[in-house]
Amino acid sequence: MRIKIGSLNVSNNVFLAPMAGVTDMPFRLLCREQGCGMVYTEMVSAKGLYYGSHKSERIIEIHSDEHPIGVQIFGSEEHIMAEMARQLSETDADIIDINMGCPTPKIVRNGEGCALMCQPAKVYQIVKAVVEASRIPVTVKIRKGWDEKSVNAVEIAQIIEEAGGCAVTVHGRTRQQLYSGTADWDIIKKVKQAVSIPVIGNGDIFTPEDAKQMLDETGCDGVMVGRGAQGNPWLFRRITHYLATGEILPNPSPRERILMALRHMDMMIDYKGVETGIREMRKHISWYLKGLPNANRIKNAINSFTGIDAIHGLLNSYLVQLEKDDSEPLCNYKYQL
Repeated sequence: MRIKIGSLNVSNNVFLAPMAGVTDMPFRLLCREQGCGMVYTEMVSAKGLYYGSHKSERIIEIHSDEHPIGVQIFGSEEHIMAEMARQLSETDADIIDINMGCPTPKIVRNGEGCALMCQPAKVYQIVKAVVEASRIPVTVKIRKGWDEKSVNAVEIAQIIEEAGGCAVTVHGRTRQQLYSGTADWDIIKKVKQAVSIPVIGNGDIFTPEDAKQMLDETGCDGVMVGRGAQGNPWLFRRITHYLATGEILPNPSPRERILMALRHMDMMIDYKGVETGIREMRKHISWYLKGLPNANRIKNAINSFTGIDAIHGLLNSYLVQLEKDDSEPLCNYKYQL
């Protein structure tokens, strides 16, 4: 189902959530390839960008095949947020998303991320300043609230709409929950009923059936997939196919999972270099192999490897062992990062 956010038309309403340390360019490209409607960068510090941090600037690099893509910024100083929105709206970004949902202690201690939900007046000031400075649509990602005693997602969403935000994403957990327990989809429904801008539901989407159930139960305009996509970019293709046809496509085979892990690793190394690429791929490989026979043994071995050839050799041998057959050569890579 198509969705319109401000002036931006998006081909489908199944999005990839911004995840620190996960949604870098290689992973985003793989998710877009599998039919993800829109991807988001890892959250990036507006202050880091303002002061020219190379690490922050690296996060917002965009490949031509990623569109549409949102750049998610975080911060608590409206003049800095506004200035970075002005600059970002002159880049290849399609949307600027403001993070008001991150529960990480070092973020909330600075009054950023989900801590902003405790300051409704400041939410209005930041969103309004960013909207006025930006030439592209501005959206905001929030949580249910700080804790169960201060559930205020509806109030915050209404403030975001009043300040000019084009859409709001609601993660159905409080900050106190972090990522534990179960996401409360009812709060997403309440937000949808309270505002006229698009509402994107987030939390506990691990299967195509989950996505449809959230859409049906909450009436939200789209779904955002986070942890469910880790090691599983195929989930976007499976969700969009199910929503369009009612048919459940099979899960990826062990061969597909291992070959994708190898391809992902080569893309990561091409983009970040051997040392950083291998180090950051270890968690991804662990996710790709989850549930396969003897996967822990393979993951433990990879965690001690520092060379690409050794990892290629181990994973290809593992594939042969799983299938009792010769492994096929890896495909030519589409992306040079």
